[in-house]
Amino acid sequence: MISRLLQNQEAVKVTLAKQKHKLTMLTTAEWDRLQRLETLLKPCRYVTELLGGETYVSCSVVLPALRHLTHTMEVSDDDPAYVVRFKDDFIKDLSQRQDTLNHGRLRVATALDPRFKDLKCLPRGERGGVWTSIEALLRIEPNRATPGPTEEPARKRSLLLFNSDSESEDEEGPNGALARYRAEATISETDCPLQWWSTHEGAHPQLSVLARKYLGTPATSVPCERLFSLAGNVVQKKRAALSSENVNRLICLSNRLKEKYKK
Repeated sequence: MISRLLQNQEAVKVTLAKQKHKLTMLTTAEWDRLQRLETLLKPCRYVTELLGGETYVSCSVVLPALRHLTHTMEVSDDDPAYVVRFKDDFIKDLSQRQDTLNHGRLRVATALDPRFKDLKCLPRGERGGVWTSIEALLRIEPNRATPGPTEEPARKRSLLLFNSDSESEDEEGPNGALARYRAEATISETDCPLQWWSTHEGAHPQLSVLARKYLGTPATSVPCERLFSLAGNVVQKKRAALSSENVNRLICLSNRLKEKYKK
């Protein structure tokens, strides 16, 4: 709304100047305040569109996004009084909302995301505790990603073990598995973390199981709620006889047409 008002500022002034009204127009200083508030709210719009978008967004993005907002709303010496009040109220409200989050799960998901595994969104003192939690999960989580051993003759098996020059992930333990993962290079923020784990599943079999479990959780329920709203528009009282197959087809067609016109 602020952006639209600023874009149509001159048109609003000209239109109101031609009409008789008792409206009080904004002063130059108030227009400047709106301009500054628009700049402050741009990160909020970016995070809202990111977390509530229709494209898949993992819960691993939540903590980096909140850290981005917190960093943006830090008070500086050049901020006027009204900006300081706005930032203080914003941070206070954001902190209250963060109290309801499952921080433990979000931290593990962030660490298992190869885009954010450096954990720069967390204070330095809290990063070690996250890796300790993942190490504990590795000790509990069964190694379902590694196929069961096949029966081999005892002599061949002993020769294979004797000639081996490296230890398996089970032998090196959770510490070795985490060390190898942390040594991997981070990927671009535009890359898909699930695709990365699919490619590197062989190198990190135990961690890939945890990654699918934690990264498979969406950041918000907005895409699901949007889908339910679309289904509510399709299934109405006058169309109550629609079969479930036809409902699915209509929803898919609606989504495909939307993607087509976007391009």
